[in-house]
Amino acid sequence: MSDGFDTLITRANAFFTDLRADNTKAFYEGHKALYNAEIKKPAELLADLMAEDLAKATGKAHKPKVFRIHRDVRFSKDKTPYNTHLHLMWQRPSLGPAWFFGASPEYLILGMGIMGLEKDSLTTYRNMVDRDGDDLTDAMAASGAQLSDWGPAPLKRVPKPFDQDHPHADLLKRKSFALTADLPEGWQDKGLLKTLNRMIPAILPVWKILDHTFPG
Repeated sequence: MSDGFDTLITRANAFFTDLRADNTKAFYEGHKALYNAEIKKPAELLADLMAEDLAKATGKAHKPKVFRIHRDVRFSKDKTPYNTHLHLMWQRPSLGPAWFFGASPEYLILGMGIMGLEKDSLTTYRNMVDRDGDDLTDAMAASGAQLSDWGPAPLKRVPKPFDQDHPHADLLKRKSFALTADLPEGWQDKGLLKTLNRMIPAILPVWKILDHTFPG
């Protein structure tokens, strides 16, 4: 049974399609009330409800976030002012794996991963891959999710001190780790929130490995 969030996705896709055709302040200001009422507000409700469900599934509290429609263009050559997608995130207060939801005219996904790997955290991640890479890749394969290209570009070579022919070389080259899974066909009949909840268990074993690595 639909939970009403299918309407959110339909309206969001229509809005972002129009925004892509006219990504200007004039268009956005003229449709700001519609965006706030029909997209942002329902998305915040979805984020709050999903945070409760993730807390039950993982045993840890997750803070919900709806990403801003305004792009940060300060250091970008692309000065387009607005994002043309709806992204939500749930994360623990400290560094650790986060969950994502993304909706656009091209995709509808649930994701999970850890993006801000730098220095000590990157070393911790690489040591985990070296130590537990077989368990990690087994859990990834069983999840049905795909390794995502989100985040910084991977290194061209395996970082030292690991061998260039390391069995998990591709994972060692990464400076972020994220999995994404497409929502199944017919999700509207079950409802968006229930569909997302049904997708969590398949990805949860990967989350547990990352959570053990970055316990916070």
